[in-house]
Amino acid sequence: MVFFLSGIGTVLIGQVLPYFERAFSLSDGQLALFFPAQFAGSVAGTLISGIFGRRSKLKQATVIGAAGMAAGILMMNSGELSLVLLGFCLNGIGIGLTLPAINLLVLEMNLHRTASALSLLNFYWGAGAIVAKPFVDLTSNATSGLLFTTLLLAIPLAAGAVLLFLIPISSKERPEPEPAASGGNGLWAMPLAWAIAAFHFVHVGFESGMGGWITTYSERVAGAPVTNLLSPTFLYFLLFVLGRALGPILFRYFNENRAIVLGLVLVLVGLAIALSASSIGQLSLGSIITGIGTSWIFPTNVSRFYNSFGPEAARKATPLFICGTIGATAVTWGIGAVSSVTGDLSYGMLVLVAAVVLLFGLQAVIVTIAGRRKHA
Repeated sequence: MVFFLSGIGTVLIGQVLPYFERAFSLSDGQLALFFPAQFAGSVAGTLISGIFGRRSKLKQATVIGAAGMAAGILMMNSGELSLVLLGFCLNGIGIGLTLPAINLLVLEMNLHRTASALSLLNFYWGAGAIVAKPFVDLTSNATSGLLFTTLLLAIPLAAGAVLLFLIPISSKERPEPEPAASGGNGLWAMPLAWAIAAFHFVHVGFESGMGGWITTYSERVAGAPVTNLLSPTFLYFLLFVLGRALGPILFRYFNENRAIVLGLVLVLVGLAIALSASSIGQLSLGSIITGIGTSWIFPTNVSRFYNSFGPEAARKATPLFICGTIGATAVTWGIGAVSSVTGDLSYGMLVLVAAVVLLFGLQAVIVTIAGRRKHA
């Protein structure tokens, strides 16, 4: 339950931006401040989660994280902008604490079927991300604002935190890790590691920028709030999650690098359709193609990081994921900043196009470095 709700809580920011735009009369540049607030909290939460993990206190991290998300979400309903921003920061801390801790808890409880257990767990997160937009549309209105939205999220999260605290959870004994491969301690001294991290920085930034701004952009295209079920936002997240099921089929015919290039091509085509849209129908089509294209890039990039550096990579991946969170902050803020300067969100969304072009370049760099490393 907590992981499903955390899926809603993670992408909630993009779904409520139009509400705060109207409530506080904010420009796109001011709206963009919500993203650094949440992502800064997420970085802090991830670092704190690592401390709990090293002390084998993963359940406690999950409990505190779920409670933090509940408190942060409730604060979003306050009438003070500073408190709302603080609420997003607290929500981010909760997300940063909860997501890694639950993943590691599930790993420890399912040592002999880790892949299937994590796949099921992350399906629940994806389901939460998919229903976030319809959930906000159904539970918010002009009279009560986000009161029911925040209550219906915060109460189950708080209840989940209490249940997790009361239920004893015992992990199975984890086997001793294998000794690090030769050169493992110098993983982050290798150019390939930082090239993959740079790719992660830009790609997670793209995903966050698209997911964070698509609802607001849909309203600008339509000229009014888009509340129908099959909205561009819903379709983007739906295909973003379902597209990951194509991965096993895709890898029968493509290696990791070709799969990533195929995904980037689809993303670029989808963006071209979406950002030239004069109707919600065209924007929806572009969102579908973009969602499919980006769906397998994240897990494939993480997979090649592990494949490139072996078992040691799993224990030294923190900089990789921190880069992703910082990238999410940079791109989402950049979209709002460009929109504020130009007075047009469509120009701000071009930051996403620039990100994809940069990803093509980084992909070429990674292939080149990996090729030289292989033949060295």
